[in-house]
Amino acid sequence: MRIASLLPATTEIVGALGLADELVAVTFECDEPAGIRERAAVVVDTALPPGLDPAGIDAVVRDRAARGLPMYELDTAALARLRPELILTQDLCRICALPAATVTDALAAIGCTADVVQHDPHTVPEVLAGIAEIARRAGRPAAGERLVADLERRLAAIERTVADRARPRVLVLEWTDPPFLAGHWVPELVRRAGGEPVLGAEGGRSAATTWDELAAAPADVIVVAPCGYGLDAAVAQAATVRERLPGRRIVAIDSASYVVRAGPRLVDGIEALAWALHPDALVSPPPGRVRPL
Repeated sequence: MRIASLLPATTEIVGALGLADELVAVTFECDEPAGIRERAAVVVDTALPPGLDPAGIDAVVRDRAARGLPMYELDTAALARLRPELILTQDLCRICALPAATVTDALAAIGCTADVVQHDPHTVPEVLAGIAEIARRAGRPAAGERLVADLERRLAAIERTVADRARPRVLVLEWTDPPFLAGHWVPELVRRAGGEPVLGAEGGRSAATTWDELAAAPADVIVVAPCGYGLDAAVAQAATVRERLPGRRIVAIDSASYVVRAGPRLVDGIEALAWALHPDALVSPPPGRVRPL
């Protein structure tokens, strides 16, 4: 099957299912499985200028949204040449990835009749269900069942480990300039990692906040998880958080890989966060995932 994945999370899922060789199209952000952008055509690129800091990105995004301009560009000509049979997309966040409506319009314009699957989870169980659905639509239901069973086994192991431990109050920042509270499945990651989420809306959308509101929040730990950024950038942005919210315990995490991407590595993120919250109870994760500061 010829698969076009227009979302980094679904590219990761396809790779975890053992179907990486069937990917013919991906996005500029797809980095899992490793080297996939060299093996498949990149048909989605960002419309944002390079080199912006968080405040600059926020300003451009707000301006483009106000003017009805897209955040991403789809190479419809390349997609037509690739003749995908299965297209994986999303409609959860037009800021984070190409929206499904854009894909639908493009397919109609090029006369493509591929099967389209939207991956729009709001919770961890919905992420797992989405993995199983993608496996089924790709003709590999057994592979999906095995992958989901392994992820559920690991989640159960974390739950057992943190079940009787004191739960620190944890606030997750998804953006630092301006500050944004994480929503969707992120508060659930905190709960599963043995923490008590503060402020963010579980299953809901990310929301803007203020530094005054954050200063008043009863949080023991602040997790700096800037959307789309890796660990080094999270560590760098944590300096602003430490300055604004002194005296709090701060943890930086690779959000792009382990927090905001609705794929199998969310479980890696929960394991990493559980270790950061309960370092005496869990084995430390591989380097590059999380760093208490």
